[in-house]
Amino acid sequence: MENTETTTQIIEREKMDIVFVGHVDHGKSTVIGRILADTGSLPEGKLDQIIQDCERRSQPFEYAYLIDALKDERAQSITIDSARVFFQSEKRHYIIIDAPGHIEFIKNMVTGASRAEAAVLVIDAFEGIQENSRRHGYLLWMLGIKQIVVLVNKMDLVDYKREVFEDIQKTYNRYLKEIGVEPMAYIPVSGRNGDNIVHRSAQMPWYKGLTAFEALDQFKKAKPLTDKPFRMPVQDIYKFTFLGDDRRIVAGSITSGSMKKGDKLVFYPSGKSSVVKTIETFSAPSKEGAVCGEAVGFTLEEQIYIKRGQVAARSDEPAPKVASRIRVSLFWLGKHPLLPKKQYYLKLGTAKVKMQIETIHQVIDASDYANKGSKNIIEHHDVAECTLVLSHPIAFDLSDTMTDISRFVIVDDFEIWGGGIVLEAFDDANTLLVNEVVKRDEKWIKSNVNMMQRAERYNQRPTLIIVTGQKGEGRKRFASLLEKQLFESGKMAYYLGIGSFLYGVSADLKAKSEGGNWHEHVRRMAETAHLFLDSGLILIMTAVELTQDDLKIFNTILNSNQIETVWIGEKITTDINYDIQLLGDEENVERSVVQLKRMLQDHGVIFAP
Repeated sequence: MENTETTTQIIEREKMDIVFVGHVDHGKSTVIGRILADTGSLPEGKLDQIIQDCERRSQPFEYAYLIDALKDERAQSITIDSARVFFQSEKRHYIIIDAPGHIEFIKNMVTGASRAEAAVLVIDAFEGIQENSRRHGYLLWMLGIKQIVVLVNKMDLVDYKREVFEDIQKTYNRYLKEIGVEPMAYIPVSGRNGDNIVHRSAQMPWYKGLTAFEALDQFKKAKPLTDKPFRMPVQDIYKFTFLGDDRRIVAGSITSGSMKKGDKLVFYPSGKSSVVKTIETFSAPSKEGAVCGEAVGFTLEEQIYIKRGQVAARSDEPAPKVASRIRVSLFWLGKHPLLPKKQYYLKLGTAKVKMQIETIHQVIDASDYANKGSKNIIEHHDVAECTLVLSHPIAFDLSDTMTDISRFVIVDDFEIWGGGIVLEAFDDANTLLVNEVVKRDEKWIKSNVNMMQRAERYNQRPTLIIVTGQKGEGRKRFASLLEKQLFESGKMAYYLGIGSFLYGVSADLKAKSEGGNWHEHVRRMAETAHLFLDSGLILIMTAVELTQDDLKIFNTILNSNQIETVWIGEKITTDINYDIQLLGDEENVERSVVQLKRMLQDHGVIFAP
């Protein structure tokens, strides 16, 4: 009976990930190794094996060797990658992440810490507070880790002096308060000798607080996010065709909240909505509901167009923020400086969008929290507060409300070199448009034939092809020929020139002003395009020298991957992010149309014969 109870207790123990961080050689790995040894958590014979290995190498034994398993780490006595160590107390199961402390491995430290719920930050009593001691504290705050214990290690090297410990505590506490972090405890320890690691130290009778091991059990397990608004970044949409199975399953991992069959979901930033029909599981009956932490798939009553990167939310709960301009706090680890006006990629949740820095508000030296003054670049290891401009709106939450989809990374040249948190969403014309789109879709009178069914019948994907460029470069000639060739190949295509639009749908605005209502002209163009795409058509529209701001309006009202942008002419005169640049003069127009048709085939808009 006793064995059964013990097994039940082990199964029911909660789990927690804790990251150990600190400056290089301050003893993180030694402290972890000592915890494992002194709690009897090592496999039988492991300690003797490491001691014998050190004797063969003529090296002094270090407790850090218990977890520094990589050969090059052992040789250099530094932690290069994040090691994961498993052990348990009477209260819970732990995964301890030993993050690297060397300044060149900050990126690996961030990767390790991003999985943790709490942190132990180790400072060498002899060396004192170092550059990465402060930098790691700042990065923990940016990663949303609020529970921190500070171990002042190697107290044996300063003769266990109380004043050394208290001086470090006072100085480091002052720094952490600047960034709004308050450690749960400061503990004087010696990893090498085991003082205050698991057992209380006789060398420091002046210290009456927790041991390092006891402090781990004082960390509070994060509350489940089931009581938060439902959020699920869309990972993918799966279509099945085997044996007449026509399900479209929306898949992703729930980051907060819960959902059930019959819930009405809204997908941001598109604003499309539908009701959950079934919740699917692999090789098992469908479920009635799902909660945060689960990877799920579900089908919808109405087949709306959804893509990877959108965020699903329940219509009866607070919506996520949607914006294309955001204020962020970020850190940069790139080999080259982060530059304004240069284009990068921002990845948040499952969304990936092009981004540029609009404004650098301040650059901070995270090693001492000093403002570096006015800088127009962000250099290696800098932390900065900036305003970013995105190529099209994305959905997210703010870092002070829900952290999971407020964190982002920055990609340059196919590598992640930075990251940060979203502090504020700036309202702009696109924010109003998103609200209008959500309301439009709520009031939309549904047809018995949806866009997906039309796409399958017409054997094409409804798409808007925007043809822009300077006057006199052959935009109209190109658009007309493209329409004709698509039509003759059996596609449902329509060409709507800007003149037809301005003197038709926008005739009232055209009569009032020549240029002051351009934003409303573009909005009407996008809403008109929405009608054509909903009917399953390929729509071709022309306009002179559209800008990236104009394209943002289209991206807000429509789904961005339903838009193909063509620039006609050799000279680019605006900041628009086009998909392809072609020539529309009489000599090249036919070849250009063929090039575009090939691109449409590559993008899955039409299919190769």
